[in-house]
Amino acid sequence: MDVLPEIVQRYSCRAYQDKPVEQDKLDRILEAARLAPSARNMQEWRFVVVRDAALRKKLVPACSNQQFVGQAPVVIVACGDMADHVMRCGQHSAPIDVAIALEHIALQAVREGLATCWIGSFFADQVRQLLGIPEHIAVIEVLPLGYPADQAGPKKRVSMGEIACYDRWNF
Repeated sequence: MDVLPEIVQRYSCRAYQDKPVEQDKLDRILEAARLAPSARNMQEWRFVVVRDAALRKKLVPACSNQQFVGQAPVVIVACGDMADHVMRCGQHSAPIDVAIALEHIALQAVREGLATCWIGSFFADQVRQLLGIPEHIAVIEVLPLGYPADQAGPKKRVSMGEIACYDRWNF
């Protein structure tokens, strides 16, 4: 199994075709998220899959007026239940676990010929209200999903030596 091609192909898509995502593809994408690891196997992620066109358009202002959010045929709003759980290392588990599941989604989407874009610029309270998400659930991420209408540009990444060292911190 080689996942590196999907990792290389994945990019932040900001234009989507007006073409629905087939249910079987969406099912495989969500299955990839369901199978993701989580702290203490809590599986605290919850996904609101928004396909209704009018509702997607209403999400645009809540997502800092990024028009492609409403253009995508699917918008996945990723939430975390048990958002107060702190792992022994001191980190809250929900944002980390949801991020792992979302990257599973992003990579499976590439495999399916689809594209995604992680949206961090959104107003959680507005998204919560639009989708009826309870107060005790953390709204962690918004992820448009669909057939790309743009193309990936060159990836600008720092060198390996700037991100990895061995055995001891020596940056």
